Amino acid sequence: MRIGIVCPYSLTVPGGVQTQVLALARALRHKGYDTRVLGPCDGPPPDPGVTALGASIPAISNGSIAPIAPDPSCQLRLIRALRDEDFDVIHLHEPLAPGPTMTALFTKPAPLIGTFHAAGRSLAYDWLPAATRFLAGRLDDRVAVSPAARDMARGALGGDYTLAFNGIELRRYREAVGVPTADPTIMFIGRHEPRKGLGVLLEALNGLPGSVRLWIVGEGPETARLQARSAGDPRVEWLGVITDTEKIARIAGADLFCAPSLHGESFGVVLLEAMAAGTSVVASDLPGYRNVVRPGRDALLVPPGDPGALAGAIRLALDDADGTAARVAAGHDRADEFSMARLADLYLDRYRRIARTLH
Repeated sequence: MRIGIVCPYSLTVPGGVQTQVLALARALRHKGYDTRVLGPCDGPPPDPGVTALGASIPAISNGSIAPIAPDPSCQLRLIRALRDEDFDVIHLHEPLAPGPTMTALFTKPAPLIGTFHAAGRSLAYDWLPAATRFLAGRLDDRVAVSPAARDMARGALGGDYTLAFNGIELRRYREAVGVPTADPTIMFIGRHEPRKGLGVLLEALNGLPGSVRLWIVGEGPETARLQARSAGDPRVEWLGVITDTEKIARIAGADLFCAPSLHGESFGVVLLEAMAAGTSVVASDLPGYRNVVRPGRDALLVPPGDPGALAGAIRLALDDADGTAARVAAGHDRADEFSMARLADLYLDRYRRIARTLH
């Protein structure tokens, strides 16, 4: 079976969907399946199994910035690639995002399965309901990564959706050598935009001991403002965009991983990454994060947007060694349920089913 996976977002820009696409392709290849990823790239492809379709442009989506490629040249490259590759099944992530996944729906050169990631609202669903429902109807199978993603897609598009999950490559986290630290260290990863709650974490830091350090990974429209706000605080280290290898090493080296998001999270992959690496987790109490963690058992969850509650949970996680050790152990085991190898098996079953039915 030859499998094509199409991503609408630039594969060279850090992002949850992009990480899932590339990791799923690696897992499928490891199982012996010829798999190729097609998507925009702003620079050299990140993997030998990637067909670059062109550069992306930033677009506002669900309170964030999505690096999409709706230009005609990208669509023509996709059409040629799909024709030349002759895939047995094509897997579209965020099928209704403008660009290559939508073009694949129009052309449909092979059986199509779509995975829906987003939760919240979609302007495309609101403004073009008839068109999006028509295109969604060309899918032969539909999967959603969370109940929130399923409910959003079903409410706008109708149809039936199988619930899956987002996976992680467990071995990379389990075998990681952590960056050494001299003081208690918190780690934040995410785009610097309001919904990720970095400002809340910086405010919470004011209520923590002077020995606590904070690593901040990522960048975004709020970077300059938040850096100015914390200027002169030697506890804060702004790391910018880092490689995946360094990210994993720092997650493994940190004492605590913090995800203070305010809304818009359909699934907590970053929490799984920390749990797999054996790092304590404090996060906002959001439905998307509850897809991954069991509150109080795997992680401490606090009301979103409450810096006092966030500081209190961080202090508890850093001071209560026995409680933290128990949560870390439970989270380590919990991460096993979300392995990318297991997710690849789930998708392979669905690929075979639609390929058999439609060929």
